Amino acid sequence: MVSAADSDEVPNPWQAQLGALGAFIRAQRQLADLSLREMAALTRISNAYLSQIERGLHQPSLTVLRAIANGLGVSTEQLLAKAGWTQAVANDGPANAPAGVPADPPSASTEDSIRCDPKLTEAQREALLGVYRSFIEGRTR
Repeated sequence: MVSAADSDEVPNPWQAQLGALGAFIRAQRQLADLSLREMAALTRISNAYLSQIERGLHQPSLTVLRAIANGLGVSTEQLLAKAGWTQAVANDGPANAPAGVPADPPSASTEDSIRCDPKLTEAQREALLGVYRSFIEGRTR
């Protein structure tokens, strides 16, 4: 028989996922140099609710995740993955591609990496994103 104390020691995987999502949102908000109140005004979500999401206390709806993603300038897909609502799909690329080289690497992950790099200033991030996007657009033509 499992006691209440024992069950408290075993982490709930869903709660851990919400905690990871909340920590990610908080980190992105801090990287964007936004206070909780500024983020609330930007997303039209109460700062109390945003705080609860960041602490992993509430599971946000898709509408709330979209508003947060838009406010932070990250993809909704990235937040959905952090929330555990999507799974990464392996892309092995075309048959003639070298092993491990995907046909089209996801630009969202590259852009997210640039946005999250703490060594870059905001101006440097914007410049890198502009250059990266120009290369990607040129490639698809």
